[in-house]
This record gives sequence, structure tokens and C-alpha cells, in this order.
Amino acid sequence: MLSALRRSIHSRPSLSTIQTNIMAGLTVGIIALPLSMALAIASGVAPQHGLYTAIVAGIVIALTGGSKVNISGPTAAFVVVLLPIVQGYGLGGLLIAGMMAGLILIIMGFARFGKLIEIVPYPVVVGFTTGIGVVIATFQIKDFFGLPVSADEGHYVDKVAVLLQALPDFRWQETLIGALTLAVLILWSKTRSKIPAHLVALLCGSLAALFLGMLMPDFSVATIGSRFQYVVDGVTGQGIPPVLPAFSWPWQLPGADGEPIGMSYALIRELMPAALTIAVLGALESLLCAVVADGMSGKKHDPNDELIGQGLGNLVAPLFGGIPATAAIARTATNVRTGGSLPLSSVVHSLFILVAILVLAPLLAWIPMASMAALLLIVAWNMSEIGHFIRTLRIAPRHDVMVLLTCFLLTVLFDMTIAVATGMGLAAVLFIRRSIDLTHTTLIEKQHETLGDLPDGVVIYDINGPLFFGSARKAVSTLGSISGDIRAIVLNMREVSMLDMSALVAMEDLANYLKSHNIALVINELQPRMALKMRRAGIRVKPGEIAFARALPEAIEKAARML
Repeated sequence: MLSALRRSIHSRPSLSTIQTNIMAGLTVGIIALPLSMALAIASGVAPQHGLYTAIVAGIVIALTGGSKVNISGPTAAFVVVLLPIVQGYGLGGLLIAGMMAGLILIIMGFARFGKLIEIVPYPVVVGFTTGIGVVIATFQIKDFFGLPVSADEGHYVDKVAVLLQALPDFRWQETLIGALTLAVLILWSKTRSKIPAHLVALLCGSLAALFLGMLMPDFSVATIGSRFQYVVDGVTGQGIPPVLPAFSWPWQLPGADGEPIGMSYALIRELMPAALTIAVLGALESLLCAVVADGMSGKKHDPNDELIGQGLGNLVAPLFGGIPATAAIARTATNVRTGGSLPLSSVVHSLFILVAILVLAPLLAWIPMASMAALLLIVAWNMSEIGHFIRTLRIAPRHDVMVLLTCFLLTVLFDMTIAVATGMGLAAVLFIRRSIDLTHTTLIEKQHETLGDLPDGVVIYDINGPLFFGSARKAVSTLGSISGDIRAIVLNMREVSMLDMSALVAMEDLANYLKSHNIALVINELQPRMALKMRRAGIRVKPGEIAFARALPEAIEKAARML
């Protein structure tokens, strides 16, 4: 904890470095402002909650995490997880789930789980990120075309059916503004201008909607101001409240029925699967982001401190209306490219958003919802990494393609919790199967080129590979059918790299089987730590029955004496 802050202080940055980080923070803040609102809207909550997340979580994580340059806030990866929570449990349930995820992340950090995140296979990551991109893009169809429907209920297929049925009733006004915003986003991004494309696009979309509304009385589009309302000190306003994030206990906020959700063991139990998904996804996204940032900046992050920092940010942010947060790769990359090298840049980015709420809230209310939908379509496209998806389909082994498609389809058709769990399980099973294929037992010929003629009644079996629950029985089963003239077996275990409990039981069964058939056993070149495991399991030196050797000639000699 606080490692990033301590390292920054001890490095004694120069004035020019501080100035560069301030400018980097302002640049990222400009990018994060509309993105935070858009991602909150996509998650089913009012846009200010995304801004509160970028402010509170952005500062807390920057000061307590394990990366100097990560920029944290609401991200697209969470949308498909958070939206069902909001629909089922309201804002209060979402913030409680976020706090639970924060506690899980802190536990993961103290348990030193930072490195374990690296075991998530690449096809699983690409599968669910592409699936998330497809789901996010689908959810934007309603606002992009101004469809008069509510496609919030049911599974993905049900929502798509509702949207397709409503397409003939699209509003040309919304579609025009959405298409204009999308075109500016695409074209401006190709100019390599230092001005963010989405800032220009949202400005163009907002001005176009305003001017067309002045020219044509019947021209109107939904905006943040017309879609969202707030109440401050008994006064109702439109859009985003121009006030600082206020402290409130999440369980005092409304649930799906509009009443305070409260706190109970039953609620915690119901939200636990979602909280675990948020925690695992947040950990994965943050650590992947930190790895990318390390490659760009040449710095080194501490994965366990980063988990703790992410946990603290998600624990504190809900107390001020913030939704779950994680490190954002696009914002972090922008931070590094513009000179960000200290947590200061993330703090400045959060303070910029804070000032923007107080100063720009009335102007932000004019942003059309169709423009926000266009922005999220680009976010979904970038997140889907369709190029990586297609490349994996083309060049990956068949088993990895199976994992990729499974994660993708389950993410789209069901939810990410099922997708990640199934994908990890399938990847693990396929890995175990491949590992089993690597372990084999080979009979060494009676006439060996280096050992010469073996004594009559003695055979040598060479076991290669790890012996674990999947491969132990396979390796030992070869020895279960031996001819009647064999009186001693030498097991050459030089290439055995591991033994688990299943392997110990299999070896114990083998020793008992050989003893019942009056066949001696010599175990050769077993690593000391694994020999110790065998002795603890009762497989130890027994005159005339079991012996251990350190080289094949010694093993053959002992086997000959045991005949």
C-alpha cells in the first residue's frame, strides 16, 4: 500500500517533470470526462456516478496502487456485469456489490494473488472482451436510432428481438446526430490531431442538434438533460448536479423498487457472485493495463499493491456514489504518451473532472444521447479487438479456438460470470489433457547401447513428465501387465518433475502390486524433495522389496542383488 506514492516522493521529481504530469493529467481528464458519463449511462445509472468514480477511485487508486501511471475509473469491461445488477437491485445494490468487490480485491492483494492473474489464458481474455464489445454495441442501438422501446429486460436474444422489431420506428433526428457524431469520431481519429476525437465529435453532435433545433421547430433529440434529473436541497434539476460528490451509505440508496435497499445477509449472499465477477474482472483488467503501461513507460509495477489499491478505490468510491472502477488501458496509454510518469497525473485528471462538474454541468446537459451512443459504439469496437479475435481463429490450435468461441458466445448469450468460469474450466481441462499427453512410460530395450546386457529378470521403465492426478494412473498402468519372468523393475524417474497426492497413491498401489507378485522395485534418480514425499507416504527402502538409486548402473546392480 502507498508504494506508488512513496516511490514518487522518494524520486524527488523535477519541476519540469511535475509540469509534464500536470499537462498529462489534464489531457487524460478531457478524455475521461465524456467517457465516464457514457460508461455510467451504459451501466444503467445516471452519468454523474461515472464522474464520481473517476474522481474518488481515480485519486485513491493512484495514491495506493502498485503502478505509477495507471489511470483508473469506470471502464467498458464492467458494463455487461453492472447493468444486470442495476436492473435487479438498483443503484444501492450496485454500490454494495462494488464495496464487496473492493474487499475481495484487498484480500487478493494481501494473499499475493497478483501473479496468479497471469494464468488466465489468452483465448479466454480475447473471447470475453470481444463478447463484451458486441453486447455494448447492441445496447447502443436504442439511443443511436432513437427507438421508442425499453430493451432492458430478458436475455440478449430477447433484447435483440425487441430492437429489431422497433427498427422501423426509428427517429431520423436521433439517427442523423448519431451518424454525424460517429463519422466525426472515425474521421478525426485518422488526422492524428492532439485534440481527442471524441471531444470534437461530441461538440459537433451537440452543436448540430442545437442549431437544427433552432432552424426546425419539429427537430428534437434526447439529451443528458432531458433523460436524467436530480434533486439537490429539494430543487429538481436537469442533467448532472453541479455539486461535489456527497457521502452516503450505499444501503440507504434506492434498490430496484425505488425504496432504500437496506443491508442483510440475504442481500450479500445474492450479490456475492456479481461481486466476485467484478473483483476478478477488475484485477485482470488492472494488471493487464499495468503490464501494457510497463512496456510503454519502462517502469515496473507491483501487482499485489495494485490489487490492494484497486480494492481500496472500490471500497471508498461507493461511499460517494461511485460505481466499480478499474485501470483503463486507453486512458493509461494516453497518460504515458503525453508524459505521465507519476501518480500526480491521475490525481490531476480526477481534479479536472471535479472542476468540470462544478463549472460545466449545465453545458454537459446538452450532449445528445445519440452522440453518447456513437461514442460507446467506438469504445465497443476498440474493446472488441476484432483483429486479435480473427487472428486467433486463424492460427490458434483447435482447443484454443474452442475456448475462444465458448467464452465469446457465453458472454453474449448469457453473462460474463458464466463465460469466464466456463472458459477457465474448459481451458484447464484441455491443459490437463495436453499435460497428460506429455507424460509417458517407456520400456528400455533389453540390449541397451550404453548399459549393455541387462540381467535376466530385470527390466527398466523410463517415466518422463510430471506425475499428477491426470497422468499418474496412465504412467503407472503400463506397469500393471508384466510378463511372468520379470523379478525386478527399475523405474528411471530422472525426468519426473512433480508428484502430487494422486501420484503418491498410484505409486503406493504399484509397490503393493509388485510386492504381491514377488517383484522387486528400484526407483532411480528421483529428486530429493520427491523422494522425501515418497518416504512420508510409506514408500521407503525395504530390503528385498524397494530400493532407491542415484544412477542407472547402481539401480541395475541393486535390482540384480534383489532377484
